Amino acid sequence: MTGGSYESTAREELGDPAVRGAEVPEPGAVTIVVPTFNESANVRELLHRITESVPGRLPCEVVFVDDSTDDTPAVIDRVAQDCPFPVTVLHRDEPVGGLGGAVVEGIRAAGCDWIVVMDGDLQHPPSLVPELVATGERSAADLVVASRYIEGGSRAGLAGGYRVAVSRGATWLTKSLFPRRLHGISDPMSGFFAIRRSAVTADVLQPLGYKILLELAVRSRPRRVTEVPFVFQDRYAGESKSTAREGFRFLRHLVGLRTASPVARMLVFGLIGVTGFLPNLAALYALTSAGMHYLPAEILANQLGVLWNFLLIEHLCFRERRRHRKGWDRVGRFALLANADLVLRIPLIALFVARFGMGALSATALALVTTFVLRFVATEALVYLPRKASRRLPRTTSRRGERGEQKQAEQEQAQQKQAEPARRAV
Repeated sequence: MTGGSYESTAREELGDPAVRGAEVPEPGAVTIVVPTFNESANVRELLHRITESVPGRLPCEVVFVDDSTDDTPAVIDRVAQDCPFPVTVLHRDEPVGGLGGAVVEGIRAAGCDWIVVMDGDLQHPPSLVPELVATGERSAADLVVASRYIEGGSRAGLAGGYRVAVSRGATWLTKSLFPRRLHGISDPMSGFFAIRRSAVTADVLQPLGYKILLELAVRSRPRRVTEVPFVFQDRYAGESKSTAREGFRFLRHLVGLRTASPVARMLVFGLIGVTGFLPNLAALYALTSAGMHYLPAEILANQLGVLWNFLLIEHLCFRERRRHRKGWDRVGRFALLANADLVLRIPLIALFVARFGMGALSATALALVTTFVLRFVATEALVYLPRKASRRLPRTTSRRGERGEQKQAEQEQAQQKQAEPARRAV
């Protein structure tokens, strides 16, 4: 850790708008969480601008959560020596969850009332940090989003019309899928925001990729949200980490969030089942055209439909639960349940017709609905049943400011002092 004092008085006399506009009631301590991946060329300028922007009366610490393969952690260590606030580097051996997972690790390590999340490439201006915290204090908000899409904001730093179109499309899609959860958030794709530490529980978050604000808004459900405008800046140095692969991860993340509730998951499960008729019919046509009898052809074609359904359900309904069983185990259980559905359906139809006097058509429809519900419940319980053990957290190495170990040592020392009188009495 490094310590010191800010020279904010001079900046206030010069009329620095970042200082003048941020009236921060006490307490207003802030942890700035910066996820980094090969951002060594940006670290010095980022910490310099944070030093210049955050007033001395706003206690501050910076936590870098680093997934880099270059010398970014070493650069942070060197530059941090000159910083007037504590700087921590958490280097992850396994970048679980991507940028979003890094932010969650930073939230766990945060020690202040407010957490500000920002990128390390200076496209998010550090000068706005005091205003984010001040706005949250003034409005009693749990979440303050820096938005490019309200008056005074701009997406000027987005390079090219393609990225602008992708950003706009992603924003429209997310707000359409989560109209209630994202009410009051004009820029759910923003990676620049402040959130109260008391408003977020890191253990409920399941990030995938770089859109952590969406994850926080949907799963943590902050009670009061407000926004401040910001101008998205040009990258200071290095190259953008936005790729087509990240785009696919974002779409998978959207599906995972949307299917988090059992009702939504059952709906998607049913829609996937309907699509399974296409490969089933195509395989049946190909096999019978080749001269195979329709009965064995139907059995084989049904297995292709089962495989189709399994692959889609794996990725769209139960992605986060795949780790609970081996792949071959999941395939076998799913196929067994899917084929048992066929075996069960015929006796059910006969029961509905003979016992309850239903017509063949209505009995078949009711049997389809009944076996569908049973198959969904059985699939969730027998194929993707979560283990009771807690999820294994990614290993991190703290290179600066090991606050957790220090707190534990202090607690042990205090317990020893409290036990000393008792030992003397004995």
